Amino acid sequence: MKPKAVSNIPSKKLEMVKDLKNLFSNKKTILISSIKNIPASQFQEISKKLRGKALVRVPKKSLLFRAIEETKNQKIIDLKENIDESFALLFSDLDSFDLASELIKNKTPARAKAGQEAPTDIEIPAGPTDLVPGPAISELGALGIQIQIKDGKIEIKEPKVIAKEGEKISQGAAEIMGKLDIKPFSIGFSPLVALDLEKNVLYTEINIDEEKAVSDLKEAFARAVPFAVEVGYSCEDTIRFLLGKAGLHEKIIENLSKEEKLEEEKKEETKEEKEETQTPTENEDEQKSSDGEEK
Repeated sequence: MKPKAVSNIPSKKLEMVKDLKNLFSNKKTILISSIKNIPASQFQEISKKLRGKALVRVPKKSLLFRAIEETKNQKIIDLKENIDESFALLFSDLDSFDLASELIKNKTPARAKAGQEAPTDIEIPAGPTDLVPGPAISELGALGIQIQIKDGKIEIKEPKVIAKEGEKISQGAAEIMGKLDIKPFSIGFSPLVALDLEKNVLYTEINIDEEKAVSDLKEAFARAVPFAVEVGYSCEDTIRFLLGKAGLHEKIIENLSKEEKLEEEKKEETKEEKEETQTPTENEDEQKSSDGEEK
């Protein structure tokens, strides 16, 4: 008789797998987020803010992959390709983009540290500062920043990029940004991918810039309205412009009609004046000419 197989997996880990499988089955959205470089205190703070909106889990990869495989759902299994180091799983009934938006809102500005990669071109803007003349003058000069002293404070004469996107931030650049209270980084959960289990759709471009999205929509709207007015498309946003355009055309037609009428009146007046100033001889000649034609 063969001995029974004894599971070596601790019950705590089995409970974690069970919990993950349950969330995979009962939640609308699964979002994978990067939590790289997030301090523990801020992680806890963000998790608290998400209460009622999403459940946050940071399982070990081995346990997560086991739970994923046991779902036998290919879309969920495909998530494994997007799971790297320093990740968190968020389970929610919110829409994928609404959840991603919540994460973006909860990001906070952070100062730069030497050795970090610049997320974008970091520029020191021109203008006054609270720095007083002293060591800061040479520190700014070492970065190629032109300055002048005004009212006892250092003023930046021209904007200067001190770190290009993707470059390592130098110690000097990090210190100057700290003194100028420039915070080029944002700390928080960074959405990577999201799976909508209701629609069975995987979204890979989920990092939303709300300000840019709103700006793009405003720009598109500003371009669309004149075009719609030009082609005569009527809707709530164009009707007042169309009425204004029609009123303008009415005035133009009215003015053209007045001008034509004045031209006609001028022609009539000129004709009458010409007839009145005609000499008797001219009239007789015309009469004779007329009589000759009759004969």
